[in-house]
Amino acid sequence: MAASTAQAEPRKGRIKQGVCLGVFKGAKLDLEGQCREAARLGALGIDLVGPETFPLLKKYALIPTMVGGGCTIKEGINDKKNHSTIDQKMREAIKATAAAGAPNAIVLAGDRKGLTDEEGIENSVLFLNNIKGLAEELGVTLCTELLNSKVNHPGYMCDHTSWGVELCKRVNSPRVKLLYDIYHMQIMEGDIIRTIQQNIKYIGHFHTAGNPGRHEFDDTQEMNYKGICKAIADLGYQGYLSHEYTPTKDPLETLDKMMSICEV
Repeated sequence: MAASTAQAEPRKGRIKQGVCLGVFKGAKLDLEGQCREAARLGALGIDLVGPETFPLLKKYALIPTMVGGGCTIKEGINDKKNHSTIDQKMREAIKATAAAGAPNAIVLAGDRKGLTDEEGIENSVLFLNNIKGLAEELGVTLCTELLNSKVNHPGYMCDHTSWGVELCKRVNSPRVKLLYDIYHMQIMEGDIIRTIQQNIKYIGHFHTAGNPGRHEFDDTQEMNYKGICKAIADLGYQGYLSHEYTPTKDPLETLDKMMSICEV
């Protein structure tokens, strides 16, 4: 395993990079080891972690770049039956995120379960309108994630950029945006760069992975991440881009390579 205690140079380029813990699969590292290696390789933060991890992240000068918000992929904000439970959890998540000086908390739309797109969006707007005031007050951005319903998450409602953008437009808050997962939207829509360019004002965070397979984005994959990252940077994007692939090779060497590709 290509682990090292040497301090890496800060990542060059205009993109602020983070990681999800899945990029360390196979590295045989505990959470502290993962934080140490993330910091060594130039990551600024870690996604999809809760308050119990915050002290350890802080030890390695990392921030929680995307905090769990109390939704699940199947039980989300598109169904009124979930609202009271999610509202309580999300308020706690927003407060914890703000206290940590972190930028974002994740929101998930949930499965369709017989709901039309319009019913789902109306219910989601209702939920977000009730909670956006707290997010605005504390400076936390709520990011609804775009996921594919073709391969990984059959039935998920927020599976097209247009649905997510319409949600953001109706809520009309600077603290309600999208988590644009590049892997998922390649599966559903393609046309990644143009879509990002047309909708960047509604995007608060990015996730990466290669397609097909959701592995590292090497020359076996169909997307040019250097070009994608350059397009994002050229738009003046100030948020984070976090890697969410599962490595097929040495995880630490792979992460170094993936982060290098995104140095634009």
